Amino acid sequence: MFYSIIIPVYNRPDHIQEVLECLVDQTYKNFEILIVESGSPIKSDKVVESFQDKLKIRYFFKRNDGQGFSRNYGMERAEGEYFIIFDSDLIIPSSYMQTVEDSLTDNYLDVYGGPDKAHSSFTMVQKAVDFVLTSFITTGGSRGGATSVGKYRPRSFNMGISKKVFKATKGYLLPFLGEDIEFSIRIEKMGFQSGLIEGAYVYHKRKESLWGFYQQMHFFGRARININRFHKGNIKLMHLIPLGFLGYLYLLLICMIWYQEDGAIVVVPLLAHASLIYVVATVALRNPITAVLALIAAYCQLVGYGSGLVREVYSNSNPLKGTRK
Repeated sequence: MFYSIIIPVYNRPDHIQEVLECLVDQTYKNFEILIVESGSPIKSDKVVESFQDKLKIRYFFKRNDGQGFSRNYGMERAEGEYFIIFDSDLIIPSSYMQTVEDSLTDNYLDVYGGPDKAHSSFTMVQKAVDFVLTSFITTGGSRGGATSVGKYRPRSFNMGISKKVFKATKGYLLPFLGEDIEFSIRIEKMGFQSGLIEGAYVYHKRKESLWGFYQQMHFFGRARININRFHKGNIKLMHLIPLGFLGYLYLLLICMIWYQEDGAIVVVPLLAHASLIYVVATVALRNPITAVLALIAAYCQLVGYGSGLVREVYSNSNPLKGTRK
């Protein structure tokens, strides 16, 4: 089967260089690549040009109207029978395309998603963030596989869809703020078959700072509210846990101020929770320093996601603003 790989990019020529080097090394070669640059001040055109003799590749430059619409732009111009959507900050194993081809030949899916893993080259912060995003103790099994809590829904960092699905759905409805989950839910409602290809994994680069991770989680919290505007019932109990944690922190502050020593007992659950995360992270990461970073990242996740939920609930956002016409 002939594939079209669509990669939106913004200010990441170094990352695009690495992604394209990975695609040169693929054992299965029957694909084209479409790089869609969304108004970047730091362009990737020269990097793409350097791969013209190694890959079937096309480069497009357009205004910055969000990654969802950039993916649509690429799919509208793709020549393949099946579209693969990647983020620009990936390391892709050389066997990836062959794995997808073999899997779809044996068990065809209209839509598939693949997992992500931590690469040995990741920094301690990136490994800590990866632990928080993939560990059951920090996400409750809500990410990463077919055995996740709730229905498995592919995400756009590593996702494939048939041309038939694109024509039926017209692609992404939103430019950002939960655009990939909204897309997956809409595909699901239309009756297309989706699933996980476990062997089609990538190494997805995590945020390189804890502050960057906090901001990402804040954005994810906002995105969950936005998704629910279009698909009611998509806020589950697990999504409200960060909100409960914020309430607990508020209670803890009140007790420590007003009751002082007597109120100190309220901190015991927090200490127990932190100890559990640290022990599990130490075993998983095999590095006590990285485990400390994972502990901090876990609370960045809770506070960031919870505050994002609150912000978006009380925002004046128009849910139809910025959607596809």
